[in-house]
Amino acid sequence: MKKTIIIGLMGLMGLMGNKTWAQSDTSKASVKLYGFVRNYLTFDSRKTYTVVGGEYNMIPFDEKWNEDHSEDLNDVASMQLQALTSRFGVDIKGPMLCGWNTSGKLEGDFGGFGTNNTVLRLRLAYLKLSKGGSELVIGQDWHPLSGNIMPEVLGMAAGAPFRPHSRTPQVRGIRYFGSFGITAALLYQLQYMNNGPTSASNPASTNSIDFANNALWPEAFLGLNFKQGPWYAQLGCDFQTIKPRTHALVSGVTKKVDESVSSITPTLYAQYVEGDWSVKFRTLLAANTSHLNQLVGYGVSDVNADGSWSYAPLRSTISYLNIAYGKKVRYNLFFGYIKNLGAGKDLYDFGTNDYRIYMKGGENFTHLYSVYRIAPSISYNVKAFNIGLEYEWTACTYGDLATDGTILDNDNLHQVDNHRICVLVKYNF
Repeated sequence: MKKTIIIGLMGLMGLMGNKTWAQSDTSKASVKLYGFVRNYLTFDSRKTYTVVGGEYNMIPFDEKWNEDHSEDLNDVASMQLQALTSRFGVDIKGPMLCGWNTSGKLEGDFGGFGTNNTVLRLRLAYLKLSKGGSELVIGQDWHPLSGNIMPEVLGMAAGAPFRPHSRTPQVRGIRYFGSFGITAALLYQLQYMNNGPTSASNPASTNSIDFANNALWPEAFLGLNFKQGPWYAQLGCDFQTIKPRTHALVSGVTKKVDESVSSITPTLYAQYVEGDWSVKFRTLLAANTSHLNQLVGYGVSDVNADGSWSYAPLRSTISYLNIAYGKKVRYNLFFGYIKNLGAGKDLYDFGTNDYRIYMKGGENFTHLYSVYRIAPSISYNVKAFNIGLEYEWTACTYGDLATDGTILDNDNLHQVDNHRICVLVKYNF
C-alpha cells in the first residue's frame, strides 16, 4: 500500500513539472503542489503529555513520587529530533459550475496512526464552492474553532491546548453581507475524538468516534463574523451531543441504555493583522472539548435505576493572546491560560472518592486546577528557508478533586513546570 502511494505521488509530481500543471481545456482542473520538509529539535525538562512522536506538546504530568517519597519519577528530561510532520499537498482549481468557482485541497503528512509514527496521515481533503461573499466547503477541513487563524508559535501543537485544534469532516457555509458575515457548520469526528468509557463494564477512559456517531446528531457551530481592513472578529457557539454508552451491565445481564451528554461552548475571537504586526486573541467557555485537543471532559453525575448513567459536562475558561512583529526576522510572544471551573453540580461517587471523569489524557489530568504558558520565539525567514528558536514555559497547578469536579484550594495545591526549547528548520516548496 505504501509503495503504491509513493509511486502515485511521484507520478503526480512528474505530471505537474514545475510546481503547476494547468490544463489547456478550461473545463478541467489545474493542480498546484506545495509542502515543506520540517525538522524539530526539542528539549523538555520534564515528562509531558505529547502525541505525534513527542512533537505535539500539551502539558507536563503531575508529580509521581516513588515508594519512599524521595523522588518524583516524572521529573525526567528528554530530547529528540524528528521530521514526522513534513507535509505535502495539492491545491486544485476547477471549472466554473453554475456561476460558482470550484476548488479543492488534498493534504497529508507522516504523523498518522500505527505501530510507529511514520504512517501517512490525511490532514485535509475538501471541495469548495465560492461566489461573491458566499462559500460552501464539504469534506475534511479545520474545525471552525480552529480555522487558519492560528497563533504564530513554532511548536507543532500550534498553541494547543489553549487553542482548539481539530481537522474534521464537515459541511460549512459562510455568507458575508458587506463587513458582516455568518458561519454555520455541521461536523462529524474522525482523527480528533471525545473520550468516554472503554466498555459497558470497564470504566477506564478511551477515545472513540463511536461516542459522537451513536448520537446521530452532528456537532454544530454558528458564528457571527466581522471583517474590515486589518480587523477580523468572530462571536460563535459550538453545540455537541455524544452518547458515552449504548449498553450497560445490569445485575450480570447486558442491557441497552439511552444516555447522552450535551454541551455548549461559546467563544470570542479577534485579530489585527497589518504590515509587520499581528495580534490574535481567543477565549472560550469550553465544555467537553476533548475532541478539540483540550483538557476538558465530562463526569458521571448519577446512576439510574435502569443501569444508565447521567452526565455533567466539565467546563474551563481557556484563552490565549499572540503578538508577532517582523518579516525577515519575526518575533513572536504567546500567552495561554486555562482555569478549571468544574461541572457546576456534584458528581456521582462510586465509592471512596471514585468519580468517573472522561477527558483527554484520562485520569492524568482530572486533578488539574490551572495552566498557563509563556512562549517567546524568534525566526529567520529567507526565500524557501525558515529557521527558528522558541522557549516554552508551561506551568500546571494540581490539587485535590472536589465533588463537583473543581479542585480544592488547600495546602495540597502545587505547581509543576516544563521548560521546552524548540529549534525549527524548515524548507518550503
